[in-house]
Amino acid sequence: MEVQENKLSLDRDYVYIKDRPCDKMPPRVEHDFQPYSSTVSISTAEQWEKELMQDPKNRLALSALSANNALSILKQRSAVISDIQNFNVKIDLEGAPVTNQRSSGRCWLFAATNVFRVAIMKRYNLKEFELSQAYLFYWDKLEKANYFLEQILDTVEEDLEGRLIQTLLASPVGDGGQWDMVPQSLYPDSYNAQNSSTMSSLITTKLREDALELRRLASLSSDPKQSLGAVKEKMMREIHRILTIMLGPPPHPEKDITWEYYDKEDKFHSLTTTPLNFATELSSKASVKANSGTNIHKLFSLVNDPRNKYGQLLSVDRLGNVVGTRPVRYVNVDMTTMKKACVSMLRANIPVFFGSDVGKFSDSYSGIMDTDLVDYELGFNIRLGLSKAQRLMTHESAMTHAMVLTAVHIVNDQPTRWRVQNSWGEAAGSKGWFVMSDGWMDEFVYQAVVDPRFVDKAVQDVLKQQPKILEPWDPMGALA
Repeated sequence: MEVQENKLSLDRDYVYIKDRPCDKMPPRVEHDFQPYSSTVSISTAEQWEKELMQDPKNRLALSALSANNALSILKQRSAVISDIQNFNVKIDLEGAPVTNQRSSGRCWLFAATNVFRVAIMKRYNLKEFELSQAYLFYWDKLEKANYFLEQILDTVEEDLEGRLIQTLLASPVGDGGQWDMVPQSLYPDSYNAQNSSTMSSLITTKLREDALELRRLASLSSDPKQSLGAVKEKMMREIHRILTIMLGPPPHPEKDITWEYYDKEDKFHSLTTTPLNFATELSSKASVKANSGTNIHKLFSLVNDPRNKYGQLLSVDRLGNVVGTRPVRYVNVDMTTMKKACVSMLRANIPVFFGSDVGKFSDSYSGIMDTDLVDYELGFNIRLGLSKAQRLMTHESAMTHAMVLTAVHIVNDQPTRWRVQNSWGEAAGSKGWFVMSDGWMDEFVYQAVVDPRFVDKAVQDVLKQQPKILEPWDPMGALA
């Protein structure tokens, strides 16, 4: 009896996307008995090829798939037809223009500022507006470099070849974090903001070199943080030099800037403030009222991580971008709770920042994200059956891209598809807009940033818990 129960448990863990509900077990595949071999021989591969080519369907697949993009051949017309840009719940002001992060990894910055700008556009009665992503990018890179060097000093007793140090060295200045804001006109993108790989590679190489030097010097000192202050400051000054030369000197956070603009009625205005005050003003009574009662600074992250208990606070060890600030925190909830909060925010005319694994079952040309979009079984006679939890456990999936929800289509009180504002310019999708099926959201959306007003008190109270600390290499830290 025990063997049968364990066997059933294993079967239930094998989830196959196309079958719903998820506890419906996939059909069993019977295998002919073959003696075990640890190698693959040429004769075996030759026999496989012979059997493969005997089937006319495989010969047709070879002709089509060896000479074309598999996505274009296996794309399902039914998904293309059903995933249309029509929605019965849509926010009044989506924000314009369509933004373009170009050849950079700044998706989280673009998604965040695309949410913030709606509040600003309402507050100042604007037709179009864009915040400076480069300004946030500059300060985030500088703070991340400092955070990394502090982590190196904090872990000098750890083995250089151990997983912790290797994880820190893998991405010293990865994306993520929060910073103050200025209009884009006051700090526009430089070439290196739009094409960040050379700058990021240079900073990464420099920080890895600095990390080894700090560890060497720390091994000679009884109090590394006290004795190596001047060394670390020199290292940070060099990072600052790279950033300033490649991105340009940014406006000082606490010094006045003057923003000149025209409102919707083409009336000229001039506002003198500081970047810090410009950001803080989003919490003013006038801004909160203009933004349907939402205080942008009080939004928090829901995540869906089925590996961990729902109703639990999660954090990731050594994940951050500013030394001395509160660590990243996530409230882990089921997808029903997350989607209910997202729908409520859209009904209240508030856009929603979300994090997902955008490369799975998606097409950037048509702007469709749908688990039924590509039929791999048709082309290769295989079935992909990992559950969401299993994809996280095997690092098959993670949060790789941030975007914004601005609309949803509801049928019989259930969402069926979502409208997505991307940051890949107007050439992607439908003039920059994507459609996400509700099934795709279930499988590949991991995070949504929401207003506390739109979740139950029990969910809000999770923020009072002591968080479960995930390892630094956990996939839930990929887009924090």
